[in-house]
Amino acid sequence: MKLLLTSGGISNPSIRSALEGLLGKPIEEAKALFIPTAIYGIRGGPQLCREVVRGTLGDPFCEAGWKSLGLLELTALPSIARDLWVPMLVETDALLVGGGDCQYLTYWMQASGLAALLPQVLEKTVYVGLSAGSMIMTRYGTTYGHHTLPADTPKCLGWLDFALHPHLDCPGMADNALACVETLAEKLPMVSYALDDASAIQVVDGDVSVISEGTWRRFDPGGERSRPFSARGAGAAGGE
Repeated sequence: MKLLLTSGGISNPSIRSALEGLLGKPIEEAKALFIPTAIYGIRGGPQLCREVVRGTLGDPFCEAGWKSLGLLELTALPSIARDLWVPMLVETDALLVGGGDCQYLTYWMQASGLAALLPQVLEKTVYVGLSAGSMIMTRYGTTYGHHTLPADTPKCLGWLDFALHPHLDCPGMADNALACVETLAEKLPMVSYALDDASAIQVVDGDVSVISEGTWRRFDPGGERSRPFSARGAGAAGGE
């Protein structure tokens, strides 16, 4: 299983190189499917989805130069025949899972049947997350609450035994300031990784490493804190 969990997308050469290493070929030779579902759980979702697809919002993701790009909307899948969309999953090289509301995305991952298929799909397909699309694979997710899902709906799939906090110290996102993330991480029972938008986590068959041209930080359970870490093209797992 190969995952690239980004904070802000394919934002620099180090992250792009890591992705091509996981794909085993250049991005220009790879086919991708984009899942926009999570973005509909936040205000202005339809317009934001358009901007992500066009590459006018944030760092390159859909517009990274893929050979081909399709959209896979999870909310539509329960109402169409599986033979219309399952073969696309099997044939794609990269599954791009966009950001937005973790709880909304988790619900539709499960309700659509995609979550159950992921173990099979990810035997050959690379999972590429963006913000919430990255977070749901860990043990920690969030919600904006702009939906009608039951309150006890899970906020993540919990495949990976750590928490991920994207957009570290991102301007305009007060809750993602380092001090706020530190306070949150102290309350969690698992390792936390805080990533700025120039950083990503790579997971290959359980082996975790950080790819960064910016700043990231690891917090261990029990309130133990690592020092802030900044690196060019770092590939260390612990930030020390």
